[in-house]
Amino acid sequence: MRTIKSKMDFERVFTQGRRYNHPLMRMVICDSLSEGDPGRVAFAAPKRLGCAVVRNRSKRVLRETARHQGFPAAGREIILFATRGTACARPEELSGALKSLCKRAGLDG
Repeated sequence: MRTIKSKMDFERVFTQGRRYNHPLMRMVICDSLSEGDPGRVAFAAPKRLGCAVVRNRSKRVLRETARHQGFPAAGREIILFATRGTACARPEELSGALKSLCKRAGLDG
């Protein structure tokens, strides 16, 4: 899974991307700069969620859910943000939430 690593790319996706919200996660999606790019994804958990243990667990469950769904989508750059319910949600709930976000965004996820 290719990830967004540079701050510049992260900020570009965050400012230019389209936002989709669900109680268990948020998604920001933007088209890739180059044509035919395989796509990249980033996982974020804001400090307001809690201590580092909670934030890291939230990112881990988001990463596993995205891997299970076959992320990242080709030609897209996606940021998945954890919410308060992410860390304690069951995998089936997170999978359903990601499918719902993908459907609203027009992805084949």
